[in-house]
Amino acid sequence: MKRVPQDDKEYICDIDLPCFNYLERDEIEIIRSGKTQIAFKKGENLTKQGAFSSYLLFLVKGFAVEQLEGENNKKFNLKIVTPGEFIGLSSVFDKVKYDYTTVALSDCQAFLIEKESIAGLIKKNGGFGYNITRRYCKQNSSLFGTVSALTFRQISGKLAGALLYLNDIYKSYPELNGTLTRRDIASFCGISEENCVRELKSMESSSLIKLEGKRVLILNESSLNNIKERG
Repeated sequence: MKRVPQDDKEYICDIDLPCFNYLERDEIEIIRSGKTQIAFKKGENLTKQGAFSSYLLFLVKGFAVEQLEGENNKKFNLKIVTPGEFIGLSSVFDKVKYDYTTVALSDCQAFLIEKESIAGLIKKNGGFGYNITRRYCKQNSSLFGTVSALTFRQISGKLAGALLYLNDIYKSYPELNGTLTRRDIASFCGISEENCVRELKSMESSSLIKLEGKRVLILNESSLNNIKERG
């Protein structure tokens, strides 16, 4: 992790991104003056579960994964974070610690923004506040869906749901397909790596997917949806 100074060729001076379009010029200056651009190497932590959160992050380049950490080094992958998403958004809403760890899947760059600045703008600017609240609610809804899948689905249903989720991301970011290991995929399902490998091979034998190294290509999306729904 390193700070990217203004004279660095990698420095991104503008924050003219969709989520900030609701802000007035003076409000944008509040964000700009209070942000720090940080570069993360692949495998580095952007946030650490349980650490104090004095800021939130806005990913502008690269990809990361949000993880819940449990006992005995067990980890569960919650979601892929893509450019244009906030990390640690709950820290704005009366949270003093990060709820999860975020790990860089590739070299990343992110803005560190003081959460007090965001909280002040949420109170002041209704449109911006609505946009941020909607993002927060969407994250919570996604989390409830993940918990439901882990609780009620069998192994095949869990894996089918994870593959469909990842495939939706691959449609926008095809370069991500092939970066996740079998252990990574298993961590999205809450199953062992061995069960994941076995189930993937079974799905390939049934012509539902095609495996090319670490890449997973979906051949029959409707059948996978049926497996996910049946649980």
